[in-house]
Amino acid sequence: MDALTMVDALNPESPWTPAHQAVELSDHATLTRILDEGADADEICCRMTLLMHAVDTEVDVANQSGEPIDSALTAILLAYGADPHLAVDGETAYDWARKLHHDLAIRLMDRLSTHHTKPAARLRRFRRP
Repeated sequence: MDALTMVDALNPESPWTPAHQAVELSDHATLTRILDEGADADEICCRMTLLMHAVDTEVDVANQSGEPIDSALTAILLAYGADPHLAVDGETAYDWARKLHHDLAIRLMDRLSTHHTKPAARLRRFRRP
């Protein structure tokens, strides 16, 4: 899918759901409100999860602006329980972050993911001496 402009994302006939529109526009407040009102953090639209979309948007914004990469969208989605290992067409948000070299997102996913990718490491923290 081609990149959308802000006008496209705000168009009522846009293919994006309200949560995906907030991600596309990097509108942190709206995304947080939508998730807090009960939107699914693992919502899939246009063959990508919200977290995939966030990773892509954060990288695009940094590339276009020349500013350092931001990971606020990723952090918000992870705080609301988004699964970085949820696959769409065989790829995950974690895969996208690695492919796009979004190291901040990768570290956040490793730290905040509710998916138990490292159960032995997590169990060690809870063992009694």
